Amino acid sequence: MPNSNIDSDLTHGNLRGQFLLAMPGMEDPRFKHAIALIVEHNSDGAMGIVINSLSKVHWREVFEQLSLEDISLRGDESVLLGGPMSPEQGFVLHGTGMQFDSTTEINTDISLSASKDILESLATGRGPDDVLLALGYAGWGPGQLEQELAENAWLTLPAEPEILFATPVEKRWESAAARHGIDLSGLGSQAGHA
Repeated sequence: MPNSNIDSDLTHGNLRGQFLLAMPGMEDPRFKHAIALIVEHNSDGAMGIVINSLSKVHWREVFEQLSLEDISLRGDESVLLGGPMSPEQGFVLHGTGMQFDSTTEINTDISLSASKDILESLATGRGPDDVLLALGYAGWGPGQLEQELAENAWLTLPAEPEILFATPVEKRWESAAARHGIDLSGLGSQAGHA
């Protein structure tokens, strides 16, 4: 299914607001079947949040660590493993519309916040409805992500809030591809960019 929003050569442009889907041949076990949202990409490198890997940490534990009373009814939800870098640092992906001390708009539908005030809002049940809480991030140095794309380690697709907020964690990798008519089970390491 063609999509006019997909850049035909994203390796030379800014990937902010794109999904990275690990190709079936991904050799790095930390990213096997991973889907990450790129939240920053410039000449200094790239930063992404993996959105389909659950940690053993629950929201209530994060709230407790920050001495926040949990009246959210979400305390039993699992926190995502956002990536191997800075696993103690929290990131909140959420729909646009609510602003917090460190909110950055990733695209017209998705924002990222990493300040305590969004966690305070979430603990009290007043935060955004569409939300993912992650610990850590995936990072790439200058040119590293572009090299991995050239080696067909990743597939790039536009990020969609339905995949982030309405698709079960274990189905996000395949569902993101399927929304663009791509069957990942039929791809090897020779595929490129959608």
